[in-house]
Amino acid sequence: MTRLVTCVIEDKIAHVRLTRPDKFNALTLQTLDELIATARMLRGDKSLRAVVISGEGDSFCAGLDFATVLKNPRGVLRAFIPNPLRGTNAFQEACWAWRRVPVPVIAAVHGHCLGGGLQIALAADFRVATPDSTWSVLEGKWGLIPDMSGVRSLSELVGVDTAKRLTMTAEMLSGKEAADLGLVTWLDSDPVAAAQRFAEELATKSPDALAAAKRLFDGARTSSARRTFSRERVEQLYLLFIRNTKVAREAAFAKIAPEFGPRSR
Repeated sequence: MTRLVTCVIEDKIAHVRLTRPDKFNALTLQTLDELIATARMLRGDKSLRAVVISGEGDSFCAGLDFATVLKNPRGVLRAFIPNPLRGTNAFQEACWAWRRVPVPVIAAVHGHCLGGGLQIALAADFRVATPDSTWSVLEGKWGLIPDMSGVRSLSELVGVDTAKRLTMTAEMLSGKEAADLGLVTWLDSDPVAAAQRFAEELATKSPDALAAAKRLFDGARTSSARRTFSRERVEQLYLLFIRNTKVAREAAFAKIAPEFGPRSR
């Protein structure tokens, strides 16, 4: 079976690519399974520093391939059943799994970023896109709603009213318009190269501090202020006494580049 998601790790940066360019990287059930498996594999790699997700060919991802997916109704039903431990089904976990990877995840977007593809991009920590890329909560065109964790991600990034508007209208946005709304972190004519540069910059920071920051900010979205303050204290107390923090401190005082070890957890 031809793989639809590839992963290559170079210099501790994982390059995850959707590899169905003849179909604009439209999603199938196999694609969902491979995205989940790839994210789980990377989650356990403590030497990893960052992940870049991109699409081969002319698009990042054009959304769900309805024609292919609906040929397997039993598979669709299985994919809708949530895992009781994770609280997500296969459609949702294909996106949300990237929130669980304890390193920065950067989506590099060009061409189409539609429907399920948009939801994958929104699950990343950062999004860099070409100004002429095309973004849409396209499910509304088909009489559907975003159901791959997009309701949560959209609400977090653009607010509930704008999220409702984008969902209800399925309007098409350029990368520039998506950036103006807050869906895109920054614009670049070569998003993969820009994502790589940013990943290399992040790789110069303590992997433990990056993981703690990701956990805290993601958790703060649904926690009370009191709970967030408690988690801040716990994370900071742990960081104060681990090796990578000592490396960062000593390198800062000596004005040299730090040489971090693997992430501690």
